[in-house]
Amino acid sequence: MSQYHIQSLEAYFKVYRESVNRPEEFWSGIAQDHFLWHKKWDRVLAWDFEKPEVRWFEGAKLNITENCIDRHLSTKADETAILFVPNDPNGEAEKISYRNLHERVCRFANVLKNHGIKKGDRVIIYLPMIPELAVSVLACARIGAIHSVVFAGFSATALSTRINDCDAKMVITSDGSYRGSKTIDLKGIVDQALDDCPAVQSVLVAQRIHSDIHMQEGRDHWLAPELAAASSSCEPEIMDAEDPLFILYTSGSTGKPKGMLHSTAGYMVYTAYTFKNCFQYEEGDIYWCTADIGWITGHSYIVYGPLANGATTLMYEGVPSHPDCSRFWQIVEEHKVNQFYTAPTAIRALAKESLDFVNKHDLSSLKVLGSVGEPINEEAWHWYNDHIGKKNTPIIDSWWQTETGGILISPIPYVTPTKPTFATLPMPGIQPALMDENGQEIHGNQVQGRLCIKYPWPSIARTIWGDHLRYKDTYFSAFAGKYFTGDGALRDETGYYRITGRVDDVIIVSGHNLGTAPIEDAINAHPQVAESAIVGYPHDIKGNALYGYVTLKSPVENQENLCREINQLISQQIGPIAKLDKIQITQGLPKTRSGKIMRRILRKIASNETDNLGDISTLLDPEVVKSIMDEALV
Repeated sequence: MSQYHIQSLEAYFKVYRESVNRPEEFWSGIAQDHFLWHKKWDRVLAWDFEKPEVRWFEGAKLNITENCIDRHLSTKADETAILFVPNDPNGEAEKISYRNLHERVCRFANVLKNHGIKKGDRVIIYLPMIPELAVSVLACARIGAIHSVVFAGFSATALSTRINDCDAKMVITSDGSYRGSKTIDLKGIVDQALDDCPAVQSVLVAQRIHSDIHMQEGRDHWLAPELAAASSSCEPEIMDAEDPLFILYTSGSTGKPKGMLHSTAGYMVYTAYTFKNCFQYEEGDIYWCTADIGWITGHSYIVYGPLANGATTLMYEGVPSHPDCSRFWQIVEEHKVNQFYTAPTAIRALAKESLDFVNKHDLSSLKVLGSVGEPINEEAWHWYNDHIGKKNTPIIDSWWQTETGGILISPIPYVTPTKPTFATLPMPGIQPALMDENGQEIHGNQVQGRLCIKYPWPSIARTIWGDHLRYKDTYFSAFAGKYFTGDGALRDETGYYRITGRVDDVIIVSGHNLGTAPIEDAINAHPQVAESAIVGYPHDIKGNALYGYVTLKSPVENQENLCREINQLISQQIGPIAKLDKIQITQGLPKTRSGKIMRRILRKIASNETDNLGDISTLLDPEVVKSIMDEALV
């Protein structure tokens, strides 16, 4: 029997050795002892990273919602599954029990079926962080529909791109959303997106802000009356282990977003196992991840991972700074939160505020602190450790990706000794490798290279929706027989891993992966723009911010207006999260003789690190670099 809950460092090393030496037996033991199956698997694992192809628990039959809800009904029907905390600080928190969640998911599933949604259909979910978001995700999984949640901060253009890429038949949205003191017209954004989405047959609309919105007859339907009329009983669709569960889009370094496809059984087993261990969740704990379900963190560690363990998972609708910067800590105190999982961006923003916001609240319930989205910098780590954890609450600096489905490298609290800025050790079953530029593995410690994984884990994404060749080219072509993460890493003298950042043209801003190519495409659509180049530069709050170098077709009188228009274009095409913090109008861009833009030089200028630009004599026009440096916005 494989150990499901690791509680000592000795146990970790024993379990890790077992997971690497006998991976199939290890995961088979975890899967068999801790989940509900209609039929056991015929084969634990079949894989070939050359094709690439990965199949876990082949032949097994299950439904993930039975594992997340139904099987808990006999022991904890009246215990809280989801604790919803609204944006309004005076609003009442809502406790949704496992019994109530079961009923709501079944009703929602029946509404989906009434609209002709069936196994394999794609459903786009564009909702704020309200209970309907979690319920709709689970309702899709209940009937075997493939959900694709789109973060409700993306623009209409970004939304329609995702709808069309997966040929979604339905969109689930709300009249609008609250974000701090603002309201956002989500239904208006959906209406704009659907101008060019022929596959969409119906739109379900939840009422949240009670605004006056346009409802298109025959297509748009209010959700509440349909839920009220639907049956509270819905038999789960029996799924194959490898049937698709969801598509989640992530930014690519080139072209359109990548629809990462995750399958059912392996994803369930891995997210549940890592949730239990990475947060040391115990019966009766209150767990809170501050992410949005529109990102993979929300899928794995707000919905599926916690609920598969019968946990209480807190969902917060608002932002950390509304009505003031004590909001997170007020929620921790009020609901006696035990595990708190947030992003370095939030930590850095709150660290800049007065400590009075923290000190007026009792945070003694906290047992585990987590960080996700990007490597946490040392200053933020110490503030988090000193003022939130009071120097006695372990911080897990977790590293993983949309593509990985679950946490791959992370301390296990009270088990792994932590070290600021280090993700520390791989989770059981994860076999990291650092590679040099010649494709050779770098062995030993105190080394640095490109981070690959050399053996499949259960929750690895199976493909990019509709584009398996792109999946192969992106993740499996750089290093033969290995999954390439796109990140660099170093391994210290003890074998701990530290992630050093992206090595491709993806920039992590406030924990969001933003590909440079789509942003440049948006800028280049401006009639005055000849070409552009985007780089990241260090930012106190966001970790990285975006710096745009823009060359014009002809001079303009009002550069300030132009910069505003450029950011407006980006906002329309991608969303406000991709707007540039700095825009520098340049006479030209540094290019090699073959025409390649030297982003390395632009990054150094943006970061004010111009002491060592390297050899620029091979550039087509080295003088361009001097003119850019003279006018740099630093």
